[in-house]
Amino acid sequence: MQYKNLPRTDLNVSRVCLGTMTWGEQNTEAQAHEQLDYAVGEGINFIDTAEMYPVPPNAKTQGRTEAYLGTWLARQQRDSLVIATKVAGPGRRDWIRDGRTDLTADVIADAVDTSLQRLQTDYIDLYQIHWPQRNVPNFGATEFDPGKEKTGPSIHEQVSGMAAMIKAGKIRYYGLSNETSWGVCEFQRAADELGFPGPVTLQNSYSLLSRNVDNDLAETLFREDMSLLAYSPLAAGILSGKYMGGAKPANTRFTLFDSLGLRFRKPMVSEAVDAYAALAQRRGLTLVQLALGYVSSRWFMGASIIGATTMAQLGENIAAAQFALDNETLDAIREIQLRYPNPAA
Repeated sequence: MQYKNLPRTDLNVSRVCLGTMTWGEQNTEAQAHEQLDYAVGEGINFIDTAEMYPVPPNAKTQGRTEAYLGTWLARQQRDSLVIATKVAGPGRRDWIRDGRTDLTADVIADAVDTSLQRLQTDYIDLYQIHWPQRNVPNFGATEFDPGKEKTGPSIHEQVSGMAAMIKAGKIRYYGLSNETSWGVCEFQRAADELGFPGPVTLQNSYSLLSRNVDNDLAETLFREDMSLLAYSPLAAGILSGKYMGGAKPANTRFTLFDSLGLRFRKPMVSEAVDAYAALAQRRGLTLVQLALGYVSSRWFMGASIIGATTMAQLGENIAAAQFALDNETLDAIREIQLRYPNPAA
């Protein structure tokens, strides 16, 4: 396992991060603990979760994922692990704190305390804003709509709330998720103005099918000295090949939950997947090796967040996320990207 020091932190993380969002819905507590034991045995020290999980989110299961992680974490050497979690953004999940999801300093403090209790720990290594407070096109939306503008806590207040949690010793660093270039820069500007720490990571969707990071966000990461934490590097399982040809395997996410991952069901996605699958076959690779190897090759990458519902998937994904693609394969990927530049944008 390779490790990377996240810029502007003392967090030395495995380049593969264990994702957890199926725990409490598709996976039991015992299965979650089995995954954790295996991942740590493979050298993973970085685990990502969220107060909103599991997915698909609902009032009955919300918080289970953190709780499952907490019962395992209570038996571990805490300082050998890097634990990341997230505070939900506004709206969308009205059962969280009875709808108190605007990111005020008080809400951030409340969310941190609740996550600490579920995780059975005294501190969170990396605390992330799950999605922005303000109006942004997100989760597959491609156009900004000024008509959706709304009021809410400023970025200055959110920075102040995170700084208070750092000062209290409850979190060590904070990051952003599902954020835009403008948002990342505004957080850093606000932090500089206030004399407080700024965000150190960005967790956005990134894969062969979702490449919004490659342009202005990549420049932003470079100039702000930040790393990307890539979620859905297999495009919610699409890039495993299991849905090719219209297949609907039993007990898989898109078979069980029709409303999930709509960005990965856009018209050009299946054509792009077929092209990448053909390339993988020509190169003597699995599609998973091609997809995860590509993500890990990117210069801005801090860690690829991988998850699985079965131990077989987990083992395959961890190995593939460490697979190094040769230059000829990377060149062939770039040729396909000219035809399918961002099919799940």
